[in-house]
Amino acid sequence: MGPSAHIRMALPGDAAALALVGAATFLESFAGVLDGRDIVAHCRQQHAEHVYAGWLADDAFRTWLVLADQGDAPVGYLVLGRADLPLDDLAADDWEVKRLYLLGRFQGGGLGRKLVQLAEEQALRRGGRRLLLGVYGRNERAIAFYRHMGFTTVGTRTFRVGARQYDDLVLGLNLRLA
Repeated sequence: MGPSAHIRMALPGDAAALALVGAATFLESFAGVLDGRDIVAHCRQQHAEHVYAGWLADDAFRTWLVLADQGDAPVGYLVLGRADLPLDDLAADDWEVKRLYLLGRFQGGGLGRKLVQLAEEQALRRGGRRLLLGVYGRNERAIAFYRHMGFTTVGTRTFRVGARQYDDLVLGLNLRLA
């Protein structure tokens, strides 16, 4: 088990911290898998501070931030929003985990599970019937984690980083009605 951390709802002033941990975890996950220049360009666009500021300002999204207990450094997060995935049966009451990132040192201690549970609870409160997400099709560790949480494959999509396209799995979890 790694260092301890805690989770709180992200605040409007957290955009820079989210952008930093987003880029750091993307680099940590995909260095040696994807082209380095493509990773840098992807992070510059997809993990820009304004992307997170937009999500934080929009009531349609919920974001949780993970902070290290010692020093409160940002080490992970989850962004939840309305589902926007290429599925034939996509419905208005589907919710999507847009991003779930956690630095490697903080994985394996239950934080990922807690983030997914928070997303489930929030989606249910908002009338959700299904929680969806996309995951790189060769990220076996992440896929195993999601399967352990009860997600199943419901589709596929392509994901572009730089000039190359990669195959993602789209996973879904039917939410329990309270």
